[in-house]
Amino acid sequence: MEDGLDTLVNASRPITLDALVDQADRVKAIVEQVRGQMLAPNARKKAPMFSSAQLMALTGLDKAQVDYRLRKGELPSGRLNKTGYRREFTLAEVRTWVKDVRAAELRPEGAEAITITVGNFKGGVTKTTTALTLAQGLSLRGHKVLVIDCDPQGSLTTLFGLLPDSEVSMDETVLPLFSGEQTEIAYAIRPTYWDGIDLVAAASFLFSAEFILPAKQSKDSNFEFWNVLNFGIDRARLEYDVIVIDTPPALSYTTINALMASDGIIMPLPPSALDFASSAQFWDLFSDLTNQLIRNRGGKKEFAFIDILLAKVEASDISSSFVREWIAAAYTDKVLPVEIPKTAAASTASAEFGTVYDSAPENASTRTFKRAFEAYDRFVELIESQVRTFWRRQVGG
Repeated sequence: MEDGLDTLVNASRPITLDALVDQADRVKAIVEQVRGQMLAPNARKKAPMFSSAQLMALTGLDKAQVDYRLRKGELPSGRLNKTGYRREFTLAEVRTWVKDVRAAELRPEGAEAITITVGNFKGGVTKTTTALTLAQGLSLRGHKVLVIDCDPQGSLTTLFGLLPDSEVSMDETVLPLFSGEQTEIAYAIRPTYWDGIDLVAAASFLFSAEFILPAKQSKDSNFEFWNVLNFGIDRARLEYDVIVIDTPPALSYTTINALMASDGIIMPLPPSALDFASSAQFWDLFSDLTNQLIRNRGGKKEFAFIDILLAKVEASDISSSFVREWIAAAYTDKVLPVEIPKTAAASTASAEFGTVYDSAPENASTRTFKRAFEAYDRFVELIESQVRTFWRRQVGG
């Protein structure tokens, strides 16, 4: 009992700024320790290996077709695993196969990258996980993807195995673009552990963009603060097939830049009353902003698609069925015909700084992982279909 009283007495004492600094340092140290344990021994993430069965699933080839191509020797042959009976392939090898087989479904000549922003006012709605799984899923279908982390919290950067505040410098983020020190994003692009995905990282100092952009606007009435990122990724659109942007859980200046740079928007939305109400605020504010920034100035902005993705869905939650009806009535055909279930598989992957696509092949056969895999695969398939439609419009097909 005395220990409890001592705790209450300590809690009633004033907390100084020095104490806050100590707390920040302590939390950072624990995060580094946890990340080191999850990513041991090299404190760097590694892409999973793929089995022959997974190769066939990704390419659509049957065993006889795979064996025939292996005999021809034109594609990577992989290697036998430790048992000596099963063949396995690296991610880069799998992507080589996929690009060869799916050549007709990749970005056509004359088309540019499509830019997709994942956004939501609320945190904890799987926004960052959705961005990464989309990038991974598209890369597994042969596409070259650039991921831009615009969230100062750097959650997406962390999922790539980097600690934002100690392994990301200011010059490796979008901040020099926003400040005017740079005019295009190439300076900040880095490769990642996942073949086919490059990254522009984020860290906490990105918060300063919320002061830099309006300050520049106040000094120069012709400065379009909402178009900085849009102009900054022009060259990247020629180098990549898809650009995926993760945003802060707020309609900030960086979020506005991401949305204005986008051809498509995806909003992950759990079927809960509070999340649904928050989504209404998001679109209300966004529509007001677009009117002020674009329509009232005689400008024009179009989106190839806006998708609502039902996420963290619990089949046993009866109350969520009512919210699903509200979402369907509000967003009509914008609601994707797939639901991302709330599963132990997704929670486990997140706790290990990854997604279901990062999981080892042996996990793919478990029931909960299979549910998550199938849901995300279907989600990626639906987005890819819209991406190909966007490309066809670009080239006049």
